[in-house]
Amino acid sequence: MKKHVTVVAALHIGIGILGLIAAMIVYFALNFAKSFVQGEEVPTMVLGFISASLPVLIGFMSTLGLVGGIGLLTLQQWARYLVIVVSALDCLMIPIGTLLGVYSLWVLFQNETIRLFEPKLQQNNPTGPTI
Repeated sequence: MKKHVTVVAALHIGIGILGLIAAMIVYFALNFAKSFVQGEEVPTMVLGFISASLPVLIGFMSTLGLVGGIGLLTLQQWARYLVIVVSALDCLMIPIGTLLGVYSLWVLFQNETIRLFEPKLQQNNPTGPTI
C-alpha cells in the first residue's frame, strides 16, 4: 500500500500545482472580462464578487491538496486526515475529481494504510507500551 500512498500523494501534489495555476488564470480572465462592463453597475458587482471569490476558493482547495500530498510523502498522520477531507470534496468535481477522490479514499481507508500511518511507538511494539 505504500506505493499507492505515494501515487495518491503525487496526484494531489500535481493537481494542487495545476489548481494554483488555474486559480491565477481564472483571476486574470475574470478581471479582464470585468474591464469590458465598467459602465454597468450590476454586472460589475457580480463579476467583482466572482473574480474575488472563485480564485480564492480554487487556490485554497489546491493548497490543501498540495500540503496534504507533501505530508503523505512523509507519512504524517495529519496528512492522511487532510487528504481524506480533500478527497471527499474532490468527489464533487465530476469526472476527474471524482476519480481522484474515490481512488484516494479507497487507498487511505485500507487497514494496511492505517497501520502505515500509526505512530512509530505503536509500530515497533504491537502489544503497546510497557510500564
